[in-house]
Amino acid sequence: MTEVITTITRVMHDIKRRRLEVLRVVDLTPRMRRITLGGPELAGFVSLGTDDHVKLLFPQNAEQAAALETLVPGAGKDNGPQPEMRDYTPRRYDLNTLELDIDFVLHGDGPASTWAEQAKPGQFLHIAGPRGSMIVPDIFDSYLLIGDETALPAIARRLEGLAANRRALVIVEVENGKEQQVLHSAAQVNVIWVLREGGKDNLLATARQIQVPTGSLYAWVATESKVSRRIRRVLLDEHGLDEQFVKAVGYWKLADSGEE
Repeated sequence: MTEVITTITRVMHDIKRRRLEVLRVVDLTPRMRRITLGGPELAGFVSLGTDDHVKLLFPQNAEQAAALETLVPGAGKDNGPQPEMRDYTPRRYDLNTLELDIDFVLHGDGPASTWAEQAKPGQFLHIAGPRGSMIVPDIFDSYLLIGDETALPAIARRLEGLAANRRALVIVEVENGKEQQVLHSAAQVNVIWVLREGGKDNLLATARQIQVPTGSLYAWVATESKVSRRIRRVLLDEHGLDEQFVKAVGYWKLADSGEE
């Protein structure tokens, strides 16, 4: 009999390094590219949480590339050359077809975006993880999901898993109207798109103005680190949300972003 999870649960996984082949490359928007990876090494892959992340490995030289074959994920730099690593959400995976979708924001900088911009079928990418999953079962009446384009894969996964009798308020900041995506869900979903182009609004200001959905609520925030912390304070101090059901994480950090 399948166990029904009724509380938020943290589950740890064995970390395994996998060498996967690029199967397809599709542009979802001008700045968002979906790369489908696959191959026999995807067998046994597990991602139980909608905001899980895997490490993507990007060697920058021949020494780092050679080290991929013996790399022990999480072993640290003292164990030899380490490639550049970036965290990404598994957007979709199918163990029947051995496929994994990763969505990349093409921002023109960094090893992940640089690799994604030139990725073609037949190339290979090493991944590791997920290390663990935070399982948030669909036990809430309502969901408040806030983030920028880097959070869209996790937001989309969460929405796709909601029941028809749930409500979700989604706030997403993107560059412009061309970056808006269709988000599918059986739930009743209201999406507020905050457009960075023009600079009239931002996630923090929008979070202050919203009417929080009624009923039991789970809130999830993922964007730049400092902005995530500020939005969390707004949700707790101004909207009075229950702290144990508010998760706010930094998905990236501005180079000149000082700690508060």
